[in-house]
Amino acid sequence: MSQRKYNQLWADVHLELSRLLKEELPAEPPRPEKDRVVFFQRLAMLYVRYIQIFRQLEKVYDQVVHPQKRQLIRVILNGVIGRVLELKNEMVEKEFSEYHYMDDVLHDLKLKPADLEIPIPRYFISERSKELQQRKMMLTDILKMVEDTESPEPLKAKDMSQEEALKIIQVAERARQGRLRAKLNEESRKMNRMYSTKDSGTADTELASVCIQKVWRGYIQRKRAKIARDEEMIFLGMVMDPKYQVPLPAEITAQAIEASLRIKQEEYEDDYQKSVVAVTNKIRDVEGDDISKTMKDQIQQWFIECRDATGSFPDYPDVEDGGSALIFAEKDPQQLMEEIAAKEEEDSSNKPKGKEEKKEKGKKDKGKDDEEEEEAGLKMLPSAFLSDLEVGNKTFADFWKTRNESRNYNQRHEVELIQEEKRKDIEAEIRLQVDEQMRQKLAEWKLAVDKDKGGKTKGNAKKKKGSKSGKKKKKEKDLTSDRTLESLCQELVENGLLKQANNVRLQDYLGDYSYLGTTLRQNDIEPMPSLSDVRQVLSLYAVLPLGSQLVHEKAPLIKAILLAGPAGVGKKMLVHAICQETGANLFDLSPLNTAGKYPGKSGLAMMLHMVFKVARLLQPSVIWIEDTEKMFYKKVPKEEKELDPKRLKKDLPKSLKLIKGEDRVLIIGTTKDPSSADIKSLCKMYSKIILIPRPDYGSRYILWKQLIKKQGGEVTRALDLSSLAKISDGYTPGHMVQVIQSTVTKRRILQQANRPLTAAEFVAPLAKIDPVFQEEEEALKNWYAKTPLGKKRIKAATGKEEEEVPAKGKDAKKKKGKK
Repeated sequence: MSQRKYNQLWADVHLELSRLLKEELPAEPPRPEKDRVVFFQRLAMLYVRYIQIFRQLEKVYDQVVHPQKRQLIRVILNGVIGRVLELKNEMVEKEFSEYHYMDDVLHDLKLKPADLEIPIPRYFISERSKELQQRKMMLTDILKMVEDTESPEPLKAKDMSQEEALKIIQVAERARQGRLRAKLNEESRKMNRMYSTKDSGTADTELASVCIQKVWRGYIQRKRAKIARDEEMIFLGMVMDPKYQVPLPAEITAQAIEASLRIKQEEYEDDYQKSVVAVTNKIRDVEGDDISKTMKDQIQQWFIECRDATGSFPDYPDVEDGGSALIFAEKDPQQLMEEIAAKEEEDSSNKPKGKEEKKEKGKKDKGKDDEEEEEAGLKMLPSAFLSDLEVGNKTFADFWKTRNESRNYNQRHEVELIQEEKRKDIEAEIRLQVDEQMRQKLAEWKLAVDKDKGGKTKGNAKKKKGSKSGKKKKKEKDLTSDRTLESLCQELVENGLLKQANNVRLQDYLGDYSYLGTTLRQNDIEPMPSLSDVRQVLSLYAVLPLGSQLVHEKAPLIKAILLAGPAGVGKKMLVHAICQETGANLFDLSPLNTAGKYPGKSGLAMMLHMVFKVARLLQPSVIWIEDTEKMFYKKVPKEEKELDPKRLKKDLPKSLKLIKGEDRVLIIGTTKDPSSADIKSLCKMYSKIILIPRPDYGSRYILWKQLIKKQGGEVTRALDLSSLAKISDGYTPGHMVQVIQSTVTKRRILQQANRPLTAAEFVAPLAKIDPVFQEEEEALKNWYAKTPLGKKRIKAATGKEEEEVPAKGKDAKKKKGKK
């Protein structure tokens, strides 16, 4: 598409965004909704509409080349991502489930399930490609150094007795003789066939020709029938036309144009940054003195006007209040003096003391409780992103929507906009310098003219000192302050704590959409999530916050996620995919990986300090804890006591508390046996628990098809995928990969032309593997029902939650007291 088309798409996005903002920010606040189902439907509708905006904006940001437009699009895109995460968090709190089913919403909006897929912004990786490449090179170099320093073990000759040697020689000789004997027998059989053939005489020519005709006509008719059947299936839309399976020339050209536009973006961005530096220097050199002189004249005039109006020189506004920026507001000197005096009184006034004030506060609080009781119901939580979206939408409407760009065909940066923006920044810089000079000048004037008020300035100075002194925050001790980042990385790599993530993407985690989720919930049946739902949830909870700093700081903070599911469902793959999608570093603090490393309390403290320090410095980072249930064992098995799997149980949650909004560090634990752990400690550590089930029929069908193709196999009519998906109920993606690798070998791939793959070939190796039985899945369900969110879900399903919600005020306090 051309740049004009992307600009039009951007305008359409803002049209839909303005409608959403009108709904979310009405003139009068909406009344609380009492019906939970209606409220959730409203949330789901907003969520789906914001996702559509997200998808379109991501496409626009990826292809628009104008540098100044991209800045605004990026701000709005981050705002939309943040709003999607807020709505998801609100839906979880209202429905008490990590998974939501919106079949009815999709039907109402005439959308496909694919439209609900969370897109992963390409700029997460593209804008950090150089940094990621350098980091990858650093890790590769460290790994090479580690491999080189490890001395290879010398080859040792195996001691062998004379009898064993003779036995090996005999076996080899007998095998050689057997091969020769088989070869001679084959040759003799061929000779016998040659001599045994008798002259059959003159064959019946007519009978032979009829036989040949039968075979040929049958072959031709079957071929025609197959072609007719394929044409019918293509016409009905049941099968894709083979010509569309291969990329069309137009698609290849479009991909090449998109790639060239990304290169243009980098070029235009470099030109824009150079122009910003040049314009800034030019304004500072040419206009800096004039701006400074004008400011000084205006401030001096203000001094004189204040003295004429009040009889004394004013106090200079503090830096925190904006300095001389307050002076240039459209106010009289008298008004400014009153404002400054009022602020001083507020600062000097102490906190409210005494019982009377507390009583007044209590009365106010009671009044608020009464209001809440009167307006009982469900309300939308306050948003941290709607104000940003409103400002961004207004900027587009006021400036870019009506801007004439007929002369800027190539969509390069506009110097006028840079000048307007940088002139404000330079004025702010000069204002700070002018403020310092004029404060000194004001002090000199006061000493010269208002000597009797000299004590006031001292009092103010003391006040400033007092304001600076406050409670000093405890800083975390840096145990490795004398070491470089490279040396810390090298040590972590050598100990196997810092690893390279496998090259897998989140889209490689295959799974089908759950089409019956809404129907089952309407019939009070809790559906098991599909693998597609798992992929969606991890995109929201892990990938989007880790990929964007602004989103991570403002969105609901998620520090730790637990992935629970049977072996082979792809927990490890998901961890590596999150790292690849966000360019995050992977730290491995699994109990088996840390066993024997950094012994003792001091060693453990050093290990955690190094991991979290490097994770913060090289953020985004993912800290992976495989088999995390071992950390919280109820009772440690005898065979694992030497490994001390619970050594991180106390110290790791303490380190987790130190993670703040600005730290893009995420802890991901994986477990296949969560019931063996203490559930209270486990749930305290992990704020989000994602249950990953075995794949359903739709997911199994997609998995068999795609995994066979990936291995090099051809999916033909001879391969009954539907039956294969049916009989593989209970098997995980890991089991399927294992079966496909053992069946679709290099030799079997070469034989496909003459002998296509069939479903029967996969049955035998599949039967040798134990599936995930229903009992194991039920045990996982029962365990999840004991988690905080699982308990809330059960209460909501039984109707207890609705009974508990209205109880507020004194009754609620009594209940708390009893607990």
